[in-house]
Amino acid sequence: MTATRDAVSSIRDGTSAARDGTSEVREGMIVVEAGRYRLGSDAHYPEERPLREVEVRRFAIDRAPVTNREFSEFARSTGYVTLAERAVPAGSAVFRMTAGPVDLRDPSSWWTFEPGASWRAPDGPGSATDDRDDHPVVHVAYEDACAFAKWRGKRLPDECEWEAAARDGLDAATYAWGDELTPQGRMMANFWTGAFPWYFARGTPGTTAVGSFPPARSGAVDMIGNVWEWTRTPMHDPKPCGCTPPPLAGAAARDAMLVLKGGSWLCAAEYCARYRPAARIALSAESTTAHVGFRCAIDL
Repeated sequence: MTATRDAVSSIRDGTSAARDGTSEVREGMIVVEAGRYRLGSDAHYPEERPLREVEVRRFAIDRAPVTNREFSEFARSTGYVTLAERAVPAGSAVFRMTAGPVDLRDPSSWWTFEPGASWRAPDGPGSATDDRDDHPVVHVAYEDACAFAKWRGKRLPDECEWEAAARDGLDAATYAWGDELTPQGRMMANFWTGAFPWYFARGTPGTTAVGSFPPARSGAVDMIGNVWEWTRTPMHDPKPCGCTPPPLAGAAARDAMLVLKGGSWLCAAEYCARYRPAARIALSAESTTAHVGFRCAIDL
């Protein structure tokens, strides 16, 4: 039996944990009940196939992606230094708008390695997160996300868990909120609007504060758009996508490739309509970019 809307319940306050009968449930998380969930899609990109049913055990997942404020607290408390900050050379992949239309098969046209870019300086040296405390943290590698999760007594979700939570019971819908991308003209998530990568129709492209767009019925926010999110699921035979920057020179072929979910502010209909629960891309575990973040989960 496929899981229904009742399989996803929201945990919003300290009393919810007691009602749920377990002390493991944390404030700011939603519970996804055990069941069979329809995941994937036969209607979009090849790597999403096949549409299938999977068994998911009961778990809880963060209501929102981890923010700069939360990651800053972690870094201050532990002295943790991210991979982008300690790499040689230190830096990360940053998006740069182009002056006009470019070949969308060449992601090097809009991605650049920016020395000094990190979660503290998301646009490179001279930038900061002072006005982005509530934005998702970015420029975090897989090991950075795992370190934060461990500090919180949590872990990263696997792909099936993440997608089951994002679908919120709408297992046959194209988007997390239904079958229309912008119902009644309303933007439901932070993705690219305009002509990628040279014209953005809503001011300046980039991350937005979590919760800037309508929440799911479970109360979860930003599971679609804003930032791609790490999962702990390996991706075998990954397909190239302009969503990810070209590999850095010297990148090892043995680097593990992991599934990311949710799409980001860079997803555009022209080349990457991946602002859907079924969508998935692969990224090297050691990669860091301006559009990748994460949220945590726990076992129940």
